Formats: sequence, structure tokens, C-alpha cells
Amino acid sequence: MSMLKAKLLNWKKEQVADLELPPSLFQQEIRWELINEVVRWQRACARQGTHKAKTRADVSGGGKKPFRQKGTGNARQGSIRSPLNRGGGVTFGPKPRSYKYTLPSKIRKKALRQTLSWLWNEKKVFFLEDMKSAEGKTKELSNRLKIFGLKKALLVDQDGDPLFKRACANLKSFQFLPVEGLNVYDLLKYGHLVMSKKSVSFLVDRQSQFIKANSEEKVDKEEVSEI
Repeated sequence: MSMLKAKLLNWKKEQVADLELPPSLFQQEIRWELINEVVRWQRACARQGTHKAKTRADVSGGGKKPFRQKGTGNARQGSIRSPLNRGGGVTFGPKPRSYKYTLPSKIRKKALRQTLSWLWNEKKVFFLEDMKSAEGKTKELSNRLKIFGLKKALLVDQDGDPLFKRACANLKSFQFLPVEGLNVYDLLKYGHLVMSKKSVSFLVDRQSQFIKANSEEKVDKEEVSEI
């Protein structure tokens, strides 16, 4: 497949060069069930799992038998903190636990490529020559983003200029991410993607390494099957 061509822009939205993109990253078949699976995995791993209901052993009080066993006409009771009583413990309530589970890395990477492809198809991706800020002022960055007509977006760079990060910090509808942390959930949440040239190069290099590793793995399997 031939390389995709994109415009490399400056902060005035003027084209400064052409950028070639591999179809393996930005032109993949989109399977929403796969993307949904990865989003569910991300949200599950982000859960704290600190919920807890008190059992009858945790509720304060209830050490004394409320009335004698026989002769009162009431059902027998051993504690006023029984789950049957108001103010008592909870039966089979939630306990602190982890919601994390493993998901194969191939599925995660494939879903990321498919999400990037969807954004590319919807023309919601912008490529910039750099992501730097002279003064680190939020107002300056906000005015820059208005030129692109963006109200909500994910800003991705490789190195991460400290002043640029500071300028992003007070923008509620924008999020800065290092390219290593690029993920499916944030791409879908913010709806638009603004990438620097360096971050694109990083993704392309990592993708080529992944393809090379897969091809070597296939060769090894074929050699084993022949033996």
C-alpha cells in the first residue's frame, strides 16, 4: 500500500511541508467491538475498588444479647447488629478488590491503530512541526488552538516542552500526553488529535519494530513446524 500524505502545519495553520504516514497506522479496518473491549479494559484498570460495606462484625455495638432466648414471644436474637435489624451489618456487601485484568498487547495495539485510522478518516487529526511555548501562558495556547477551530483535543508530543505543558494545565477541554501514553480511551474522549512531527516519527518507528518482531516470530514458528 502507498504511503498516505498529510499536511505538516505551523501554529498559524499554514502548511510548511508534506508528511508521509504509513497505512499500517492510519488506514486500518475499524472494528468497534475491538475498540470497545480495550476501552472497557482501560476503565476497569482505572477503578480504585475501595468500596466496602460493614458486616455485623464491623458495625459498632451489639455485643450484648438484646433479650433472653425464651419466654418473650419474639424471634430469638443474638445481637442488635444483625443484618435483620435496622442499623445492623450488610450481608454479602461489596469488599475492596481490584478490577484489573490482562488483555493481550496485540489487541491493545490493534485497537489503537484502528482508533487513529478512524480519526484520520473523520479528518480530526492535525500534524504540527513542533509543540513549544515561548512564555508558557494558557491564553497564548488557547488563542493558537482557536485558529484550528478546536474546542476539545488531545495534544501529543514526544519530549514535552515544560512551558507547553504548563500552558496546557489550565485548559479543561484539552489534555497533553507524551506519545508513549497515547491510548484509545483518551483519543475517543477528546475527539480530535494534535500531534507533533517528533511524536509521529516515534509512532512510525515503534510500529516498524512491532511488524519486524511479528515477522521474526512467524519465521520461528514455521521452522519449528518443519522440524
